[in-house]
Amino acid sequence: MNTLNLLIKPASLCNIRCRYCFYADVSAHAEHSGSGIMAGETLERIVSGAFEAAEEQVIFGFQGGEPTLAGLDFFRHFIELEKKYEKPGVRISHTIQTNGLLLDEAWADFLRENRFLVGLSMDGNKELHDRFRLDPSGKGTYRKVRNALSLLQKHSVETNLLCVVTGQMARHPEQAYRALKETGCRYLQFVPCIDPMESKGGEIYSLTSDRYASFLKTLFDLWYRDWEQQDYVSVRNFEDQVHLLCGRRPGTCASAGQCGEYLVIESDGTVYPCDFYTTKEWSLGSVFDREFGRFFETEKSRDFILSGRKVPEKCSVCKYYRACRGGCRRDRKITADEEINRYCEAFQDYFAYAWPRLERIAEAEKMAARSAAAGRQL
Repeated sequence: MNTLNLLIKPASLCNIRCRYCFYADVSAHAEHSGSGIMAGETLERIVSGAFEAAEEQVIFGFQGGEPTLAGLDFFRHFIELEKKYEKPGVRISHTIQTNGLLLDEAWADFLRENRFLVGLSMDGNKELHDRFRLDPSGKGTYRKVRNALSLLQKHSVETNLLCVVTGQMARHPEQAYRALKETGCRYLQFVPCIDPMESKGGEIYSLTSDRYASFLKTLFDLWYRDWEQQDYVSVRNFEDQVHLLCGRRPGTCASAGQCGEYLVIESDGTVYPCDFYTTKEWSLGSVFDREFGRFFETEKSRDFILSGRKVPEKCSVCKYYRACRGGCRRDRKITADEEINRYCEAFQDYFAYAWPRLERIAEAEKMAARSAAAGRQL
């Protein structure tokens, strides 16, 4: 296969207690042991298997739990294994999603030297962040996360900020956007909060469709104003929509409306087709069972991919489908007629509000791309 995208969970545990944590909920329904840190032999099998399968590019992503709990020596060993098994001509990318609490000078040096893109979780300002992102003693973690970001910036580590949109967050979009922008980080992603599998809409952090619509519209106004003033901040949600309007691939499978673009590997080596579906039902086996490329060929994997790519009839006739694609399958709900994204009404409200401006930005990007192409031909 040309590109192999792996999301690796080196530690099936976490050092904070986010009240909305989806990983804890999914793990409660999982087949994997979730007992701790990934073994060295499992890591070696992942790295060797990745280079056996990939012909052009390998993307190693680390997430959790909290991946830094595996320790810096674990990641140094990963780099040693990578050098041992890498193939000429195969491009390598590294990403890590972290809460930042364990980062220090040594970590920052390592991340910069090995060109890791760091996704740092930060929910807007201190008040919003500390409402749900708590340490084991119940104290807020904002100050520690803010210090971690300063450390990453000091060491010139490429960093994105990931913000979870709860019902409370959705009431304060301007506060959240301004606070994240003021950190100096120009790459932001806003992710709607996920309710537990067995409780839809009944949590204190639950995000309603109308609240999400209001949040998206205000956030878009702020982002668009910065675009007009050439004070650009990358918001992946909106950039993905613009890219789709330009005929380009978006940055996430949720925006693409397609499942099966990566494999998830838990700390015990169990493989799954998606981070939101690390349950017994969707286990594809162990990293020791087969070649990595073969995981996509299993009956269970094919079923997952096909079911994820079904387009609801309501979506297929929607004027906004080409920039929406139906969203993530985890957000689908079953109505009387079919499965539909639980935020469908929110997206329709938002797109009706933002559509002319999205098209304007898309056209500007296409013109810039044509000018760049013409310049290269001269």
